[in-house]
Amino acid sequence: MDALPRKYLTPEEYLAIEREAEWKSEYYQGEMFALAGGSEAHSLIAVNLTVWIGGELRTKPCRVYNSDLRVQVNEAGLYTYPDLSIVCGESKFAEEFKDNLLNPVVIIEILSPATEAYDRGKKFDLYQQLASLKEYILVAQDRVSVTSYLRNADDETWTMRQHWRLQDSVTIASCEATVPLEEIYRDVPNLEVLPLR
Repeated sequence: MDALPRKYLTPEEYLAIEREAEWKSEYYQGEMFALAGGSEAHSLIAVNLTVWIGGELRTKPCRVYNSDLRVQVNEAGLYTYPDLSIVCGESKFAEEFKDNLLNPVVIIEILSPATEAYDRGKKFDLYQQLASLKEYILVAQDRVSVTSYLRNADDETWTMRQHWRLQDSVTIASCEATVPLEEIYRDVPNLEVLPLR
């Protein structure tokens, strides 16, 4: 147990601190959480995805944002920095600063050993409260493994697809983009290839 009680922060207090900070922190229901630095694999995967998806979206009314843009999930009290987010149509922001995105259609998270359980579990639960969100994609950084979730027409259930082979491709239906796994994992060192079932 902590010796000192944690101070509850309002969203406004968090944003004032965050906009002046030298490092990024996420916010959930009154508490700030500093983000850890990334690994070489994480960085390579993020760049590979951004370059490939950016090229795929060049002629479409969609854009891809990197982890510098915060996503706000109003209903959950969450402010977070997804590794990539995609918007199709007009990007909507919470206020004049235009640094709290409200309407991502696709969110992509690159998993680390420290965040994998959270990204697959509670964070996904929180993200589902975004009415705009149609797809959630999880990319492992230590092994060839991409999990994609597509929201079904009933808006309450999701269809999951798993990809384990470098010759596979992930289709992002919401923006009609296709990403080969060999491009996602291009130049990533020490990558484990899982045995096929």
